[in-house]
Amino acid sequence: MIILVPVKRVIDPYVRVRVKNDQIDKTNLNMTMNPFDEIAVEEAIRMKEKNPAVEIILVSVGDGDCQETLRHGLALGADRAIHVATENELLPLAIAKILQVMSEKNNVDLVLMGKQAIDGDHNQTGQMLAALLDWPQGTFASQVDLDKAEVRVTREVDGGLETLALKLPAVLTTDLRLNEPRYAALTHIMKAKNKPLESIPLEALGVEATDKQKILKVELPPVRQGGKMVSSVDELVECLAQAQVLPL
Repeated sequence: MIILVPVKRVIDPYVRVRVKNDQIDKTNLNMTMNPFDEIAVEEAIRMKEKNPAVEIILVSVGDGDCQETLRHGLALGADRAIHVATENELLPLAIAKILQVMSEKNNVDLVLMGKQAIDGDHNQTGQMLAALLDWPQGTFASQVDLDKAEVRVTREVDGGLETLALKLPAVLTTDLRLNEPRYAALTHIMKAKNKPLESIPLEALGVEATDKQKILKVELPPVRQGGKMVSSVDELVECLAQAQVLPL
C-alpha cells in the first residue's frame, strides 16, 4: 500500500509576521512544516507501524527550501520524498492538479493530507484533489482505521460525530484531534539524509498552474482597542446598538 502525504512549508505559527510592500516579509522568519500536514505524516507513520507493507511518499511544492521540510518528514519516518520545484506561490487548484499527477504516477492507494495550510487557510486542496481523481473523500478526520480495501473515517460535524466507510483509493484530510505528532530522534535525523529525495521541475509535469486569483492588498489586522466600562444596562444596550451588534 502506498500513502502519499503532501506537506507545505509555512511560517512558524508562533512567530509574529510583518508586512512589506503588500507581501508578508519572510526575512529571518522561522519556517516549519504546516501543523495539519505534520498530523497527516504522523498518522501515515502509525499505519506503517501496524503494516510494514505501507510505503509513505512525501511531496512538497515550492522553492528549494521545501527540501528541508521534506527531510524533516523523512526523519519522522517517511520512506521517500518528491520536491516539485517552482518559485511561484500556487493556489489550491494548481496544487490539486500537481497532486493528481503525483498520485497517478506513483500508483497511490491513499492520499493523507492536512485539512488546510495555516497561511492561506483555504481548506480546498483535498476536496479538489478528490474531485479530480474521482476518489471518495473523508475530510476533518479525527479518527482513521485502515483496512486492506477500506478505510473508516470518524469526522466531526455540527451534530456530533459521523463515521464514513470509504473504498480505496481515497483522499483523507486530517483535523487537530486525530493525533499528536512525534519528535524526530537524532538517529532518524541522520538516516533521513540518505533517504531518496527526488526534485522535479513543475514544467515537467505538464500541469497548467496559472493563477486564477489576484491579491489586491495584504495588511496586518488593526490593533485591538481598549474596552469601555458602562454604568448601566441601558448604556450597554446603547453601545451595542451603535456598534451595530444589536439593531437600533
